[in-house]
Amino acid sequence: MTTAIDYTALAQSPRLLMECDLHPLQGDRFQPTGFADLGPARYTRPDGTEMLLVESAQSVANRLESAIWDDAQDDLIPELKGLPYIRVIRKGKPFTNSILEAHRINSPYILEGEDKSVFDQLKKGAAGLEDGPVRIHDLATLVFKYDPNAVLHGVFIAKSNLAGGRLRMARLVSGFIEAQDVREAASGGVKNDRVDPSGEKMGLPKDKGTGNVPFSRSEFVAASVKAYFNLDLALLRGYGLPDEANRLLLVLALFKIQKFLCTGLRLRTACDLEPAGDGLKTTRPGTFAIPGEAVLLGECETLIGMCKEHFASPAVTVVEWKSPKENKKKDQADDDAGDDEE
Repeated sequence: MTTAIDYTALAQSPRLLMECDLHPLQGDRFQPTGFADLGPARYTRPDGTEMLLVESAQSVANRLESAIWDDAQDDLIPELKGLPYIRVIRKGKPFTNSILEAHRINSPYILEGEDKSVFDQLKKGAAGLEDGPVRIHDLATLVFKYDPNAVLHGVFIAKSNLAGGRLRMARLVSGFIEAQDVREAASGGVKNDRVDPSGEKMGLPKDKGTGNVPFSRSEFVAASVKAYFNLDLALLRGYGLPDEANRLLLVLALFKIQKFLCTGLRLRTACDLEPAGDGLKTTRPGTFAIPGEAVLLGECETLIGMCKEHFASPAVTVVEWKSPKENKKKDQADDDAGDDEE
């Protein structure tokens, strides 16, 4: 099969390392990610250069996962239909799914509800993994069957009754954004209360945000901003999946990265970035050329068809969310109704 993607260039490489220069879409300032007990994540390199984390690995992972999801249709983008995932419904309506859930197929809405169908399928598929070391090929095959995205982004099925809670796969693809040689651009503002600026006349408590409330804000400028991505090819090969499955995971990861760089860089209201220079490029191995978004999407479509025999059938596994608490209330209501009848 001829393809625009040179897979042979990656055959001996343990990692595919990529980076992309970024800059603010307008002006010079941008607002980095912040942490409740830390604020902006700043650090100083040994040479004295002031550095700043703009977007964490955890956040970039979430953004890569959502790159293939159509929020308006609440489904995969049309070109990727046929890719397996687990959909959760509640009262007959879409509720959540394994692609967007923080823990993917280990979501409590998938495994902890009254509907145990997916849990039972995973338990059946994991039979034989209870004793001794977990055979990573068997685990990868099982997870790939129900959601290849969980193979890409990692999963930890910490359930004691599923192989003793040892079913764990690390991320294959990761990324982060950081800025170099940064300076703080302090600013602020005020939330105006047009009814009661003092916050004392209307009888509402102060902790409800009444009255005029001033605030400070930290933005930054930087000599450079760069996004970094790492695809662990050695780990992928170590799973022992078929060639077409490996290629699908590789191309899907690259497509997500290109889509994120194209449409997903409005990270916050005051942090809207865009690629600069030559866009996404490979730093290791330097011989691999990264195709554009359209080429990657077309290759994904082809490989989804080739991998159909490795997928669950139907590709979308449906589980209904019913919390144990809801059922207890229903049982109690039934008991009360029975008491009334007596």
